[in-house]
Order: sequence, then structure tokens, then C-alpha cells
Amino acid sequence: MTALPDPDVQAEFYDGVTAKRLFSFLIDSVLIFILAALVVPFTAFLGLLMWPALYFVVGFIYRVATLSNGSATLGMRFCGIELREYSGSRLDGGTAFLHTVGYTVSMAVVVLQVVSILLMLTSARGQGLTDHILGTVMLKRRA
Repeated sequence: MTALPDPDVQAEFYDGVTAKRLFSFLIDSVLIFILAALVVPFTAFLGLLMWPALYFVVGFIYRVATLSNGSATLGMRFCGIELREYSGSRLDGGTAFLHTVGYTVSMAVVVLQVVSILLMLTSARGQGLTDHILGTVMLKRRA
């Protein structure tokens, strides 16, 4: 038994969440780019030479920090969605870290990303691969 809303009975919690996830991803990508660009001068501009690594580290820290503090990144908050654990509670630091690791791996491996997108589009709760593994769910905040 789960404390999460039933997608058959309370579909309003899940309606449009997949599209909101995409939009929040785009917002977060822009924010991470800006944050990484702000860090570059503090690396004596060496960050430009290793931009992918800098972007990765800043993005990882950003996701863990925002998910563990409110169960949503800034992009997710803007879109009105948040992640919840299987019990219905907000993500703690450990789950936020694990979710970010899963997200990062699935973004790095194209096949896993495709599987994750297909799961979001076809599963009743719109869960991606990492969500299925961890038992997390993306919900509308004000449903």
C-alpha cells in the first residue's frame, strides 16, 4: 500500500506532469548554465577548458541541493511539480542524492534515457526509470 494518490481515482495529480517535467528540465538547464558561468572566473577561467566537467559538477550539486530542500528543483517549482517518495513524503538528502545519480546516469546513457522517457509516457504515474527504481513519483503540487 502506498500513500501516493491513485492515478485511476486521483488523475489530477498526474495530468500534464510529463510535459511539465520537460519544461522544468529546460529551465533547470538554463539555470545550471548560468551558475556554471558564474563559477568560471573563480577557477581562473580554467573552467572554460573543462566546461563539460564544470557543468556536470554544478548541475549535480544544484539538483541534490534543491531536491533535498523542498523535493523539487527551481524549474520544477516554477512548473508546479515535485517529487515524492513511495510513502508520500518529500525527498530527504539521501534519496535526493540517489535520484540525482540515477538521473545523471540515465542522461549519460542514451538507451536508458529513451527507456526513461517511454516509461514516463506510458506508466500510470508517469514515472521515469530512476523513479521506478527508487519508488519516487512526480506530482502536481496543487492538485
